[in-house]
Amino acid sequence: DGTKSTAEITARQPEHDIAVLRASQLPADFVPATLGNPNAVRIGSDAFAVGNPFGLYGSISSGIVSGLGRSFQMPNSDQVLHDLIQVDAAVNPGNSGGPLLNRDGQVVGIVTALINPTKEGVFIGIGLAVPIDVAGGAAGLPPD
Repeated sequence: DGTKSTAEITARQPEHDIAVLRASQLPADFVPATLGNPNAVRIGSDAFAVGNPFGLYGSISSGIVSGLGRSFQMPNSDQVLHDLIQVDAAVNPGNSGGPLLNRDGQVVGIVTALINPTKEGVFIGIGLAVPIDVAGGAAGLPPD
């Protein structure tokens, strides 16, 4: 709805590239996300990346889970993220930090990176997400 708000960081997990923000003002029609079970995700499962790629508000791209348990070294860093969900749904700048959904619309991950052997910074086939049980740990959710 276009609501903008300041926010404070309430938790950080740099080892998972996750931060939890608490918005000062929520939209009038706030609907919380339903969390899914990332352990039920299999190679070939439907995957949907939601976000604002290139500033295009409220976009969704679809694909499948194309790998599990992936690792990714953050650009210009020694930091390596582990146990990521690999998807072929288009992930571009602006999707990062957005939800990865399953077929039932449940959040199974948080989009964190794209693998790109070029310097272009656009999707060429492999996106990565932190499983929601890992990301939820930063928010204080109990594991499974």
